[in-house]
Amino acid sequence: MKLENTQSQMRKGILEYCILSIIDQDEIYASDIIGQLKDAELIIVEGTLYPLLTRLKNAGLLKYTWKESVQGPPRKYYSLTENGKIFLKELHGTWSSLSNSVKKLTNSNHKK
Repeated sequence: MKLENTQSQMRKGILEYCILSIIDQDEIYASDIIGQLKDAELIIVEGTLYPLLTRLKNAGLLKYTWKESVQGPPRKYYSLTENGKIFLKELHGTWSSLSNSVKKLTNSNHKK
């Protein structure tokens, strides 16, 4: 078993939660989402982000608006729908519970 594969699966598992959390802060352009993820050391590429944004939009969790840009063509800015805000709140509860459970298990295992 390769460590890199397990690490990759762990990151993929929380990516939607992180992206929804970023978008919840303010209306945002896709490249800015990538920048925030990179700053947090969750490195992804556009080829990963755009299909995920499309899936979240099709699920009714995101919406977007087009805004004119001084640097070129209009840009899509993403924000959460009301369903997206509810979904994110539920994910936050799930993450908190899961994170606490993992901390309990991993902290007790390291003491042995």
